[in-house]
Amino acid sequence: MNQLTYPFDAAMLRKKQKSIRRELLGQKVTFLEKKIAILGGSTTNLFRDFLELFLLDTGIAPVFYESEYAQYYEEAVFPNDALSAFSPDIIFIFTTSVNLKEMPTPFEKEAEAEARIEREYARYQSIWEGLAARYHAVIIQNNFDMPSWLPLGSLDAVLYGGWRNTIESLNARLAEYAMTHAGIYVHDMHYLATVLGSEQWFDLFQYNAYKLAIRYESMPFVALHAANVIKAIWGRSKKCLVLDLDNTLWGGVIGDDGMEGIQIGQETPEAEAYTAFQRYVLALKERGILLAVCSKNEEETAKSGFSHPDTVLHVDDFVAFQANWEPKDRNIRAIAKQLNIGLDSLVFLDDNPAERAIVREGVPEVAVPEVTGGDVASYVRALERNGYFEPIAISEDDRRRSEAYHENQKRVKLEASLGSYEDFLESLDMRAEIASFRPIYYDRIAQLTNKSNQFNLTTRRYTRADIERLSEDSHYITLYGRLQDRFGDNGLVSVVIAEKEGVDVHIRLWLMSCRVLKRGMEEAMMEMLAKRARLVGGERLVGYYYPTAKNGMVCDFYRLHGFSLAEDAAGSTVWTYDLTAENSNPAQKHFILVREEEVERER
Repeated sequence: MNQLTYPFDAAMLRKKQKSIRRELLGQKVTFLEKKIAILGGSTTNLFRDFLELFLLDTGIAPVFYESEYAQYYEEAVFPNDALSAFSPDIIFIFTTSVNLKEMPTPFEKEAEAEARIEREYARYQSIWEGLAARYHAVIIQNNFDMPSWLPLGSLDAVLYGGWRNTIESLNARLAEYAMTHAGIYVHDMHYLATVLGSEQWFDLFQYNAYKLAIRYESMPFVALHAANVIKAIWGRSKKCLVLDLDNTLWGGVIGDDGMEGIQIGQETPEAEAYTAFQRYVLALKERGILLAVCSKNEEETAKSGFSHPDTVLHVDDFVAFQANWEPKDRNIRAIAKQLNIGLDSLVFLDDNPAERAIVREGVPEVAVPEVTGGDVASYVRALERNGYFEPIAISEDDRRRSEAYHENQKRVKLEASLGSYEDFLESLDMRAEIASFRPIYYDRIAQLTNKSNQFNLTTRRYTRADIERLSEDSHYITLYGRLQDRFGDNGLVSVVIAEKEGVDVHIRLWLMSCRVLKRGMEEAMMEMLAKRARLVGGERLVGYYYPTAKNGMVCDFYRLHGFSLAEDAAGSTVWTYDLTAENSNPAQKHFILVREEEVERER
C-alpha cells in the first residue's frame, strides 16, 4: 500500500489508522499469522497499532500481547501464566534510555562506571535468558537512544560518568550478545533516534502526561523500522533492486550527452552525489542483493555509461540488463522470469514519476518507492527507510549471490548448445555435499526456510534458534545440500527436516532453490533421506504437500518419486513410501557425485 511507503504522511496515518487497517485486512492475500508479545518500559499501544499496519502491508498478520505498564522486567524473569498461554512467536523488549535504572554521576571513576554499566547489562541479560528458557521465541531488543539533553555538554563524551559512555557501552554489550546467541535480534533505536533528531524523538510533556518515551509524531517511523526487522526474520525482505539509468544512476541522458557528458565522478556536486549513490548500490550488491537494469535505451548505448572512467558500478555487477523501448512493466516481468524469482521480490527505482506509475499499475507486486528526481539523497532515504533489503544475518552464500547468477547464465548457454538434457547434466560435473545441519550453516538454513516459496512443500518457517534446537534433537533427521559444478559453487540450495515417530519418518520440511531445479539435487537429497531414515529404524516415509499461491510447481513431487497418495484434503495431500519393500528406492537416476562421510566426521 503506497500510503505506508516512506515518505509517508505520519499525520494522515494517525488519522486514518482504522480505515487503513480495514483495507489491508480486506486484501485477497494469505497472511502469515504471528503472535507478538510487547514487553514495554513505557506506553506501547501506539507502537502496537502502527506496527500492525506495517506488518499487514508485508503480509504478516500479528496478534499482540502487551505487558502491564513498565512491567517488562517482571514479566520476563518471573513465571507468567498469561504470556505462556499466549505462546509468542516474537517477544519485543520495548525499552529506551528512560528505563535505565542507574544514572551516571560526573565524578565516577572508571571502575565505578564499569561496575554500574555491568549491573545494568546483567539486568537485561537476565531478561533475555529468562525469556529464552521459558518461551523459545524470537527476541527483539531495542538498543538505547541518547538522551535529549546532556548536563555535561561536550565533556559528556570524555568522562567515564558521561551518558555517552553508558549508552555506547551498553549497546556494544547488547550487540556482542546478539552476535553470539541464537534467536535474539537488535532493533537499532540508537540509529533511528539519530536520524530523526533529538527534538523529534523525545517530548518531556508527552512523557510526563502519557508516558510516551518517543514522541507521538515519530511513532510511525519507529513502527516501520521495527516492522522491517520482523519481516526480515520471517523472510519478507526483497531480493533484487531494479534500476533506471538516466538521472537515476548518473546525471544526464546517456543517449543525448554521451558517455563523456553524464554526471558521475568528482567534478561537480551533482556528479559526486551520483557517485555516492552508486557506492551505496554496490554495497547492497556486495552483501547479496541482486542488481538489474530496466532502461528505455538502446542496449549498447545504455552499457556505454558503465565505461565512464569514474563509474563505481560496471555491467558485470548486474545479473539482468533490460535496455530497450518496451514498456518498463513488461521488462520487469522479463527480469523476474530470467532470475526465477517472484515479482514481490523486486524493488524498482526510477526518477521519472510517469514510469513509476506505469510499473505500479502494471506490476503491483513490485515495490516502487516515491523519490524526487534529481534529489539523489531521496533515493537512498527511500531504500533505507522502507527497509526493503533489511538483513538479519549475512552468509557466504549471500556474498557471492550475484556471481552465482552469472554462473547460471553460463549453464543456460551450455544447455542450449548440447543435444540432450542428459548430456547437459553429465557435462556439468556436479558434486554435492549432503549432511546433517552444521552450526556454520544455521543462519543460511533459517534464511532459506523463510524465503523459499516455490519449491517448498510445506512452507513451514523456522528461526535460527529453531534450526539449532532441531539439529540437536535425536528425533529429527536434518539435511542440507550444497551443489557445485564446473561453473562454480551454487551454495547451500536444499533443506530437509524429518521427524521420526515410531517406524514412520515424517517429512516436515522440504525446500530447494529453484536455480538448481531439475539438475538431480532433489533425487540426491531423497536418496540420502531414505538412507538416514533406514539407519534410525524408519520403515516408511510420510510426505506432506500444503498448497499455496506459489508452490504449485511441486504438487506432484512425491508422486514423481514413487510415493503413494494416502490422503487428499482440498489439495493438501499426504503421501507414503514403503522403505521395507524389495529394491525400494524413492530416488531416481541423477548425475551428482555426493560427498557425505568426510563432512559427517567433521561434526
